Amino acid sequence: MVLAPNASLPTTDTGTQTDPSTLVGKLQLRWKTFEQQLVAYNLEARGIQRVQPDERHDLRSLGYTQIAILWFSINLAANNITLGMLGPAVFGLGFLDSSLCAVFGMLVGCLAVAYIATFGPWSGNRTMIFARQVSGIDLHWRYTMGWWPSKIIVVLNLIVLLGYALIDCVVAGQILSAVSGNTMSIVVGIIIVAIITWGITTFGYQIFHYYERYAWLPQLIVLCILAGVAGPGFNISSTSHGDAETIAGNRLSFFGLNLAAAITYGGGAADYFVYYPEHTPRWKIFGVTMVGLSLSFTFAFLLGIGLASGMLANTAWEDAYHVSQGALIVEGYKSLGGFGSFCGVVVALGLVANLIPPTYSSGVDFQILGTWAAMVPRAIWNTMGVVIYTVCALAGRGHLAEIFTNFLSLMGYWVSIWIAITLEEHLIFRRKTGFNWDIWNQQKKLPLGISALVAFLIGWAGAILCMAQVWYIGPIAKLVGEYGADMGNYVGFAWAAIIYPPLRVWELRKFGR
Repeated sequence: MVLAPNASLPTTDTGTQTDPSTLVGKLQLRWKTFEQQLVAYNLEARGIQRVQPDERHDLRSLGYTQIAILWFSINLAANNITLGMLGPAVFGLGFLDSSLCAVFGMLVGCLAVAYIATFGPWSGNRTMIFARQVSGIDLHWRYTMGWWPSKIIVVLNLIVLLGYALIDCVVAGQILSAVSGNTMSIVVGIIIVAIITWGITTFGYQIFHYYERYAWLPQLIVLCILAGVAGPGFNISSTSHGDAETIAGNRLSFFGLNLAAAITYGGGAADYFVYYPEHTPRWKIFGVTMVGLSLSFTFAFLLGIGLASGMLANTAWEDAYHVSQGALIVEGYKSLGGFGSFCGVVVALGLVANLIPPTYSSGVDFQILGTWAAMVPRAIWNTMGVVIYTVCALAGRGHLAEIFTNFLSLMGYWVSIWIAITLEEHLIFRRKTGFNWDIWNQQKKLPLGISALVAFLIGWAGAILCMAQVWYIGPIAKLVGEYGADMGNYVGFAWAAIIYPPLRVWELRKFGR
């Protein structure tokens, strides 16, 4: 299976070809020649250009099972175990409350991700491309936000992608450091997983899929071992702390946190399936995506919740947690001795599978920022993304819980708002007209994005009023319990969904696109 190369001349974000007589043009042509040579070694040379129907692979090489395995492999990672720990450890919720909030919050978020994933085969465009256009016939980032407002969305998505990668690196570094008895610093662990991820993602789509096809198996084995060894120490009868209003607020916040953890995959979900045949049934893509995501999320969350609930009766686990969340995972293997340490290393390296998707997508999304960015090859942007999140991980390695609780919810707000706008554009305004995916890079045929931008900003206003973070609690969020209730995802979605349809009707009547 050989990936289709780009066109013979490099193109900009607007579809124009660069002049080979200029210095920039010569450099681009040399890079293009180098890329063409590496295609033989399965390097993906394509950047943001649409994958045409005749360039797709058939389902014999990329089947439906691959989609479920891909999501399962990506998600069966230690970062989701540490996220589950926050229910009992940070929000003071019991095992049952934490489990219900985690699983049902995740399921709501996964619905949006599965929906966005279906646009990969259908359009052949990357997710952030369809954020820009909702002209008479399109729906991609450009297809919903217009040419210029979509730049804001792309920047926000890059923050999400690199932020998740930062978290993965820190968790991996914590685990490797704990396995070594703290003789190896977290810094070294962070650098190790970052380098491995860089190597895989630089080669692109095919190597990415090939790696994820098998990466889940060792993870599943060692995490099943963790469940068997540490499971007897889980305190499944633990109860939530606080008065009724405080518990309700904490439930809402933890539910929203897990919803955000899932829904933020939506910013890149279509990227991974652009080489699937154009007429692949959308309901099958949706279904297998839900299966892969929900199974892996549920298993990882319950493991993390169980470990954190066990801290109430196990001081060794509590001490390990105060060192780091990764150290608590390693402590769960302690009774196995050297084999337990080996399992811990496998868990840490398994985070590479979770690092690959955001790293790959960031390499593409950087190109959408403008003509100048599109001139820079995907592999270079990919490398810059790795450097950025590695440096940030090194700087923030001692504050993982704060990053989780503050960053994930905050980033989930904008995705929830975008999903509301995208759903309505698709199901209300473009239900009958269909989509013309070939105009993804023609600015004059794309919408102005006025209605989407206004709805997006109003949705953000609602989210800010209802957000509950360590550094800020909105006036509406303060009304619930002692610590407030984070309702930013729900209110942001609702406000954007209410305001967008009338604004879109006005925009279509006024400008015709």
